[in-house]
Amino acid sequence: MKLFTFFSKSIFPILLVNFIGILGYSIVIPILIFIVTDLGGNGFVYGILGSMYPFFQFIGAPILGRLSDKIGRKKVLIISQAGTFIAWCLFLIALILPKIQLWSHDSEFTGNYIMTLPLILLFIARIFDGFTGGNISVANAYLSDISTDEDRDKNFGMMGASTSLGFVLGPAVAGILASTILGEVLPIILAAIISLIAIAVIFIRLPESNPCVVDTGDLSYKSFRRFFQVEHKNCFSKNTDTTKSKKATTFISILKQQGIPLLFAIYFLTFLAFSLFYAGLPIYTSTILDWTAIDLGIFLAYSSFIMILVQGPLVSFLSGKVSNIVLIGIGTSLLSLSFFFLSFNSILILYLANTILSIGNGLMWPSFLSLLSKTGNPDLQGTIQGYGNSMGSLASIFGLILGGIMFESINVQVFIIGSGIFLLILILLLINHFRTKNTLLKLNPTAEVA
Repeated sequence: MKLFTFFSKSIFPILLVNFIGILGYSIVIPILIFIVTDLGGNGFVYGILGSMYPFFQFIGAPILGRLSDKIGRKKVLIISQAGTFIAWCLFLIALILPKIQLWSHDSEFTGNYIMTLPLILLFIARIFDGFTGGNISVANAYLSDISTDEDRDKNFGMMGASTSLGFVLGPAVAGILASTILGEVLPIILAAIISLIAIAVIFIRLPESNPCVVDTGDLSYKSFRRFFQVEHKNCFSKNTDTTKSKKATTFISILKQQGIPLLFAIYFLTFLAFSLFYAGLPIYTSTILDWTAIDLGIFLAYSSFIMILVQGPLVSFLSGKVSNIVLIGIGTSLLSLSFFFLSFNSILILYLANTILSIGNGLMWPSFLSLLSKTGNPDLQGTIQGYGNSMGSLASIFGLILGGIMFESINVQVFIIGSGIFLLILILLLINHFRTKNTLLKLNPTAEVA
């Protein structure tokens, strides 16, 4: 049996880039809460620190998305990965610096924490990484460029599988390396090295998917294009209306495109629910369950392993047989159920919840990204993916901060709120389905709507 026949040569480089990027990112997940508390922080500081990345990604992702539509995906991916490498270097410096106390605070709202110099540097690193963190939206735009209607679902399923594979190895490697004599320093060094490898892979192996550079009349990009040696292809039209082009890429104009408002709402709500999960789970496992970084790493790696099986072979098999909307609905239902089970203080039920969550996420998210990639103007996929990423970033800002704060007061009930959010997504999908069905029936009473 050819297990990897769904890996085509055209998408393998972007899958490799995505895997390497996720691997570097996921390495820090199981150890970050321990780094924060060791440097003087608490759950409140952990939540605020976690929100820095999505907040500045909210600002930077649309900029990088629009830029990738103009100068190409490859160059923007290099910019993004370079920013990640610098951020990891700052992270490493923070672990070496002495724990100089800047101020301390103790209240019922924030809890007791000490703000130290290394913690401040961690905030700077996350801010810098967030602002240049448009690699996910640009990678999705890249995949949209090279996908056809026939292989789109399968390609985005494989992209999800490469993400999950990164999440399998990252936390597992972090748990092992953090237990060595170097502690948390070794995983951070590895993350920095991985970022360098990603830059090399993009530069050497990744061909440009968007060679048509538009709007050469925009002088603000002139020096930038010259610096990156952007080649103007024959598909460029010198008579492009610069004003109209700019108006077409605004958030309001993108939001007016059919189907986009619902998908952006789902993007926001999905990230909001998962932000509550990622804010609450490390605190839950390290304080109430008394797990180590290795225990949390195994838990997350198990989740990602299940998602690899779902997003790879299963989604590839279902591609073209089951619609994106149906898969999103099934996945969302499973996610709602899994978040409900996460509130139970039992290892067996937690792993059951983790299994259901992984299956649900494996079905829902690649199907959602595939649907988003074929919605709206195909020439503005970088912009659409960038704004979508911003919706996720905006939700993560609130989710990570509120998750850390809420867990201090309501503990595992925060996962019940996440369950309700996925239930809301399911309701929105059903409402949109019946509205679409009624509209089509009014236009053509004899039409059959699935």
